[in-house]
Amino acid sequence: MNGLRLGVAGWSIPRADVGSFPADGSTLQRYAAVFNAVEINSSFYRPHKPETYARWADSVPDQFRFAVKLPKTITHEARLLGAETLMDRFAGEAGALGAKLGCVLVQLPPSLAFEATTAQAALAALRARFDCLLACEARHGTWFADPATALLREFGVTRVIADPPVGEPGPYAATSATAYVRLHGSPRIYFSSYEPERLARVREWLATQQDAWCIFDNTASGAAVPDALALMRT
Repeated sequence: MNGLRLGVAGWSIPRADVGSFPADGSTLQRYAAVFNAVEINSSFYRPHKPETYARWADSVPDQFRFAVKLPKTITHEARLLGAETLMDRFAGEAGALGAKLGCVLVQLPPSLAFEATTAQAALAALRARFDCLLACEARHGTWFADPATALLREFGVTRVIADPPVGEPGPYAATSATAYVRLHGSPRIYFSSYEPERLARVREWLATQQDAWCIFDNTASGAAVPDALALMRT
């Protein structure tokens, strides 16, 4: 599948799957020898030094890309309001990934409704700081109505396709040419593995996309890596 970036939320390798990765190198180097993308979720909870991001970037092949989750200080605490200083700090940190920064992931709290003025200011501020893909995983129903769809399209922000979906009241409406899929595990979120038939359907859909990311976030029970490997082999 040309144009597909496939990976996991984090680069831990479960013991049961070590045979699918090279034996030598750091965990990130071994992971990046198999997958071409990873999602950094730890940035949501705490900052990382620019030197840390730079070291990670130096550890992976040129074609590898990182998606980095926007800090909760911006999305959940500031709730997108007046967060320019926080965005500057984050951009100064994650920006050390250089060309290997492939996406900034914005996951919004379920209680955060769409408000046009606030959303426009926040998206403009993010777009001014990042020229990579921006992906938004909103979880309040108002973010799936026409005004929000139009604003996401205006700023070239892709609407995340999440499984299970949260807050999405109707059919998915794409907002950019690049798809970003987050598979959280179903029916038990973060824990459940995906059955082979489900992975086959995911792969069939991804094959219709010219450009897509697919990230497995069902990491709590170690299901993400084997599911991602299975998708590669489906």
